[in-house]
Order: sequence, then C-alpha cells, then structure tokens
Amino acid sequence: MPARVVIAGGTGYLGRALAGAAAARGAEVVVLTRSPREDLDVRQVAWDGHTIGPWARELDGEDVRVANLAGRLVDCRPTEANIAELRSSRVNATRALVAASHQASGAVRHWLQASTTAIWSDGADARLTESSPVPDVPPGLPQMTGVAAPWEAAVEGARAEQVRILRTSIVLGGNSPVLNRLLLPVKLGLGGPIADGRQWFSWIHLTDWLTMACAALGLEETVNLPEGVLVSASPHPVTNAELMAGMRRTLRRPAWAPPTPALLLRAAAVVLRTDPQLALTGRHATSERLGGTGFTFRYPHLGQALAALHEGTS
Repeated sequence: MPARVVIAGGTGYLGRALAGAAAARGAEVVVLTRSPREDLDVRQVAWDGHTIGPWARELDGEDVRVANLAGRLVDCRPTEANIAELRSSRVNATRALVAASHQASGAVRHWLQASTTAIWSDGADARLTESSPVPDVPPGLPQMTGVAAPWEAAVEGARAEQVRILRTSIVLGGNSPVLNRLLLPVKLGLGGPIADGRQWFSWIHLTDWLTMACAALGLEETVNLPEGVLVSASPHPVTNAELMAGMRRTLRRPAWAPPTPALLLRAAAVVLRTDPQLALTGRHATSERLGGTGFTFRYPHLGQALAALHEGTS
C-alpha cells in the first residue's frame, strides 16, 4: 500500500505544489480543505480547520504522513483582527490535527509542521540558524513574529513517530504570489532597492522547498533529515538591493533604478492592502543541520533561481 499523505492547507500555492510532488512520488494524497477546488487533481476532504469531524478518519492507516500547511495568507494589512486570524487559523488547525492523531488507529509516521523564518522578527545583520534563540515578542505586531512561536508550540504532543518543523523563508516559484509582487515594480520600469536596501532577504526556490518537504515526509529515499526544527532557505541570502538588482538583470532592465522610499512603500501598502514591514524587515537565515543529510540545493544562488524561473525551465 502506498503511503497516505494528508495535507492540511493543500489548496494554497505551496499545498498544491506539494500535493503534486507527493503524488509523483507514489503517495496517496488527501487534501483537507474548507473550499474544494475543481482544478486540484487529488482527493479532497472537507474540514473546518478547528474541530474534529469525519475528516479525522483520514489519519487511520498503517502508513500515514501529515503535512500541516494550514493558515490564512500572510499578505494582509497588519490590523489586530488580521493578526489574530493569522494566529488562530494556524494554531487551531494544528491543535485539531494533533487531537485527531490521538484518535487514529496508529501513530502518524512522518509529520511536517510548517513555520516561518519570520519567527526571528527583523534579524538585522544577525546570522540566524536553527540554534539561534527566538525573541520573546507579544502575540500581536509585527505580523508573523508573534504568530510563529504559538504555531510551532501547538504541534507538541502530536502522536507521531517523527516530527519536523520547517521554518520556511520566501519561496520563489513560477507564478507565485510573492514573485509576482516582487517583479511588478521591475516590469513597470522601477524596481530599485526598498528604503536603504540593506535588509536581508532569505529565500528558497520552489523545487528545493518541495524536495525538503518531501524529505520531511519520508518520501525522498536519498535524503535523511533530522527531526525537530529545520531552516528551509538557500545557503546564500541576499540583501534587498541585491534582490532587486538580480530581478532587473533577469528582466533585462537598466542596471540602476531609483530606490523606493519607505514612506512611499507605506502609502502603497495601504492601497494594495498589504503590510509594508514584509519588505522593510528581513533576516539572514540559513540551515546548520542539512550537512550530511543527503540534501543538495538545485538552486543555491539567486541568479540561478531567477533565470530558471524566467525561462520556465524549473
């Protein structure tokens, strides 16, 4: 019997990509979703994201793996109500999955718990790895900093043989919402550094994230990831100025573009209904635990990743 991979939050950008990658590796894929989609070619089961229901039976079986990606999109205005929903949509979903694991016929074999490198808030010039302490911040602003810690804590007690928490950086993939938003000012002839451009941008190509996520689910025979927290980021972060310059080169735009003042970004964020801190803060986050695991980055450098995405070869 193939492994059954149950993906919570499987209709989002990363969830859909992971569903396809897991299915391509021979797994039976089940997506837990509030809103089934006709264009998703895997079995979908309804759940509300916070209470036990018939969906919990999907965790019964001899070889079940869970990927918990559930949660509201981060790209929203940083109001107290929005941040509360960012937190509750993740924590409640995780708690429901943990409760379901204790009702299942056997332990989950591999559990992938999503998280974010934003748990370190604005890292300034610090070099952050899995062993870096997490700042003690209130559960409000700024955005995911106060959300990630309770999100990770909610998985404690899961009935699972192996649990891996992926603190994921910005994922760059074909037609990804993040990449589209980053490329927009470049396509409009702008695309200079934001503010002073010194804020760090940790990132990972979608192909590499999928390999790491599948390895966390035990679906990569040549990769043996350790349990616990893992940073999912390229080994070569860049500054915002380097990021914007790389995108200008990729799109064959002028080598120089005027910077975007922070004040202008804050005003534009109101119109776009997003959070300016997503661009004004950053982190230099890399993994110190991937060595010796068999994992190899296909796109370790930003130029490679952008070129592949632009050419549609990845």
